Amino acid sequence: MGTPEQERTAWDGVATGYDEFVTPLVMPLAEDLLGRIDLNPGVSMLDVAAGTGALSLPAARLRAQVVATDIAPAMIERLEARARDEGLSNLEVRVMDALDLRLGEGNFDVSASQLGVTVIPDLTRGLSEMVRVTKPGGKVLIAAFGPPQKAEFLGLFIAALKATVPGFAGPPTGPPPPQFQVADPAVFRERLVDAGLTDISMETVTFGLQIPSATHLWGLLMNSNPMGRILVAGLTEQQREEVREVLAGMLRELSNGDRGAVLTIEVNIGLGTK
Repeated sequence: MGTPEQERTAWDGVATGYDEFVTPLVMPLAEDLLGRIDLNPGVSMLDVAAGTGALSLPAARLRAQVVATDIAPAMIERLEARARDEGLSNLEVRVMDALDLRLGEGNFDVSASQLGVTVIPDLTRGLSEMVRVTKPGGKVLIAAFGPPQKAEFLGLFIAALKATVPGFAGPPTGPPPPQFQVADPAVFRERLVDAGLTDISMETVTFGLQIPSATHLWGLLMNSNPMGRILVAGLTEQQREEVREVLAGMLRELSNGDRGAVLTIEVNIGLGTK
């Protein structure tokens, strides 16, 4: 996406929509993720690229001692507001670049990231930082997108754009966008091994996103990643409205006439020991 400043600006720009449209959708995934480790009261956990708290908040509710970091101040502000509203004094937030964690070595029992650190192009460095701040014998837990063709919400978006915008060829077909860089579980495992982890387990799960309406689907597409806004940047307002109408029709078809539907995504879950 560019320099840290450009990344910070881009993610700040989607923070409001991310908090409204994305975090509530993926919090059930976080609860499933946390069930794979012994997150007992008092366990120290770091959440990297935490967004507005889809993973941090459930961990804090389990009474872990959580530090949540994100490069975007607007994300952290909203996460902090959520924690304050719930009275979660065991959740600390910090604005911090995942590639330069200003934290001491071996501080955390668990370092985790849900659909976060794996959107960073320099994933090798991001994983190395997570491993560095984890205690010897501690766990590193990461959830990442599977293949883009297994993300129904993205498939609908691309289909709607192709049906509406003359000449739209879809996203680049070269190297995958960073959020899909470990869509192959074998590649994901290799990255975790290279980061110095052992006893690695990999699992691919299918997760259902409960999309209540076409408006919510558009909000998800425009705010889950800056890429959505990039894909529509050159469209007129009329073209955008046509894309939204096509998406609404697709959603109704999937749900047999209802306004909402469940759209599935594949998620790769990697767990390793330092």
